[in-house]
Amino acid sequence: MKIVIGCDHAGYEIKQSVKKAILLTFLSQDPDTKFLDVGCDSTDSVHYPEYGKTVAVEVAFNDADYGILICGTGIGMSMVANKVKGIRAALCHDVYTTMMARQHNNANILTLPGRQIDVDEAKNCFKIFVNTSFDGGRHQKRVEKID
Repeated sequence: MKIVIGCDHAGYEIKQSVKKAILLTFLSQDPDTKFLDVGCDSTDSVHYPEYGKTVAVEVAFNDADYGILICGTGIGMSMVANKVKGIRAALCHDVYTTMMARQHNNANILTLPGRQIDVDEAKNCFKIFVNTSFDGGRHQKRVEKID
């Protein structure tokens, strides 16, 4: 599995915590898991579209299985990522919306609102996202219409 993560300045703190959860959980259990952090690297103001596009391209055209994007509200990152063909970025605020994004929409990028979610909930959303399978079935035709 390969996971790529990116954020803007408003998502930096949450990103750092989610990274630790990834490193502790997945990399320790499966040394073949690859992880790529594309930035940003501080709370200094940056332009979120650069990071959103980089993550989306890694998922859509390179070998990343999942992406995680974090900005203040999650809205901007979702908008940027969803412009890339093959991306289904879902803005999630809790474990329920995260589970539904995977089960019903086969989301491949988890977008989190850095200013509206606490660290524990963000970590839980990440764990649910990578451990929940797409249900397929009646949802498959809907996903095909999105694509």
